[in-house]
Amino acid sequence: MRPLLLALTVALAAGCAVQRTDGGTGLVAPPQQAPAFSAPDQNGTPRTLAACAGHPVILYFYPKDGTPGCTKEACAFRDAWSKLQAKGAIVYGVSSDSVERHAAFVKEHALPFSLLSDDGAMRKAYGVSSTLGYSSRVTFVIDGQGRIARVFPDVDPAQHVTEVLAALDAL
Repeated sequence: MRPLLLALTVALAAGCAVQRTDGGTGLVAPPQQAPAFSAPDQNGTPRTLAACAGHPVILYFYPKDGTPGCTKEACAFRDAWSKLQAKGAIVYGVSSDSVERHAAFVKEHALPFSLLSDDGAMRKAYGVSSTLGYSSRVTFVIDGQGRIARVFPDVDPAQHVTEVLAALDAL
C-alpha cells in the first residue's frame, strides 16, 4: 500500500475526532445551536449564519472544486434547486478553495447558490475533519432557529440531495 493511502486509511480508521472551537470534539450534533460563521462567497461577499435567520440552511462541506465527487454533489444541489427554494432553504457549499476558484466553479456549472471559502475556522467550529487540508464530505441541515437538525457524514455525492430534501420535510 502506498504511504499516502496508508496514512489516510489509518487516519480514517482512528476516527480522528476534531477538537471544535467550542471545546467539544467531533461533529456538532442535533439539537445544538449551529456555530456562527462569516466567510466570503465566490464574489467576495461575506456570508453569515445570522443573515439566514428564519430559513433552513444546508451547509455542505466538501474537499475541492472540480473533482468528480464534488462536481456531482454541487450539480445535484443545482438540479434540485427549485425544490430547495420551495422549502425556503439557503444552500452554502464550503471548502478551502479560494474565492477565485469558487467563482470559476460556480460559473462553469451554473450553480445558483453560494460557495464559501473557508480558512479552516468553519470546518473546526463544526467539527469536520480534514486530510491534507481538504475537508471531509459532511452536510449539516440547520433549522430556521439556527439549531442543527440533521448531520450527514460521509455522503454519496450524487444521491445525497434526496436525503437533504427529506430532512427539510421533517423540519
